[in-house]
Amino acid sequence: MSWMELLRMSASNLRRRKLRTFLTVLGVIIGTSSIVVMVSLGLGMQKSMYEELEEYGGMTTIKVYGSDSESGMMMMDSDSGGTSSESVEYVDDDCIEELKKLQYVQTIQPVYTLSAILLKGSYEGYVDLLAMTPEGLKQRNIELAQGTLPRSGSGKLELVYGNQVLMNFTDKGTREGYWETGQLPNIDLAKDSLFLILDTDNYYSSQDVSPFEMDSSGGEDGEMSKPVQVQKHVVRASGLIAGGIEDYGANSSSAFCDMNTLKKILQKEFAGRVIPGQPQTENGKPINKFCYTYAELEVDDADHVIEVCEQIKKMGYNAETNAELLNSMKRQMAIIQGVLGGIGAVSLFVAAIGIANTMMMSIYERTKEIGVMKVLGCSLKNIRIMFLMEAGFIGVIGGVIGNILSFLISKMINTVTAGMKEMGMGAELSYIPLWLVLASIAFAMLVGIMAGFFPAKRAMRLSPLEAIRNN
Repeated sequence: MSWMELLRMSASNLRRRKLRTFLTVLGVIIGTSSIVVMVSLGLGMQKSMYEELEEYGGMTTIKVYGSDSESGMMMMDSDSGGTSSESVEYVDDDCIEELKKLQYVQTIQPVYTLSAILLKGSYEGYVDLLAMTPEGLKQRNIELAQGTLPRSGSGKLELVYGNQVLMNFTDKGTREGYWETGQLPNIDLAKDSLFLILDTDNYYSSQDVSPFEMDSSGGEDGEMSKPVQVQKHVVRASGLIAGGIEDYGANSSSAFCDMNTLKKILQKEFAGRVIPGQPQTENGKPINKFCYTYAELEVDDADHVIEVCEQIKKMGYNAETNAELLNSMKRQMAIIQGVLGGIGAVSLFVAAIGIANTMMMSIYERTKEIGVMKVLGCSLKNIRIMFLMEAGFIGVIGGVIGNILSFLISKMINTVTAGMKEMGMGAELSYIPLWLVLASIAFAMLVGIMAGFFPAKRAMRLSPLEAIRNN
């Protein structure tokens, strides 16, 4: 018998027993959709985490911190004025030049971060201010809803506001803001000029303490300490980051500005004092160089990230990369996907039992037919192929319909959990790639064929004469 004849006979046999075939296929549908949906949940979480890692620099970015970045203090010998034996490496211009010479390093950009305060009318808000060079800002790939990146050399401080900056504003009188009232302040960041406070310590002190209070250090003369005038810098927006008020992202709550412009303003305002976030001597004096919070170093290939990290650590600096985090995430996601896939596989295993039962019943009902086929000279191989085809058909049909059902369930899950974007998760909790569709259909067909193997073997062993006399 030809393959086409066997194919027609297999399809005809399934059509003759529509209800039984439907119930058997239904089991495969449930099993396939269970596996696909369960695995898609694991893939969705993995995809979401990968996207979040890309927002925070991807797999080829290394963040380099000073060896004493937590304390921000350089210990100086008070007698000699020199550094103590516990010298500290800081991320300064010399460090940047040194890191540029490392093998595999493509680019390196300094980053300086500062907690600042924005004022507008009766509103007050805090913001994380990130200063970068024009090249660094371009490499960050900030998606703007309007405007441009801050200009360098203009002498005026221009800011690019994150899409969630307004959520951090509160009313000075009521101390309530978006999180308490659900209402945003009446501020148009794109058009309004705001006051920027860089000296936050003195600003908060001026709110609670009289400007002519006695020196808290208890000086011998008992003189009044002179209040430090808190400067208010007028700033305007050069651009706004794309996204709604509830669209969370790596840059959502930050404001970006030009490094050189901010550096000049800070050095002028804090002349003779320690600039916030800068190292200082043991007796509280500023050191004679400007240090960055960290440097973002771009490596040419993800395979070289760990090697470059080790070199940086040997130089005395601290290095952080997403590669180590990704390896840990991969191990965790493999366990999660294995558990979810195993749960779904139980349903398909039950469906396999149903296929085996259906094929066995079909053999008992078609004993005479099998006997006639053998008497007419049909080979055992053809009989086996015919039954395996029927079982494979059940698996394929169930796999295809099961995938269609999986897409519908996945769509419902993503619609219901769309609010998880606010918590930093991706838009899709359930993600079904093409390879999963093809693999699940192939797996369902394989399960069907395996389930039909023993019934087909039994059909081959039937004696032709006994099979004919049976009915």
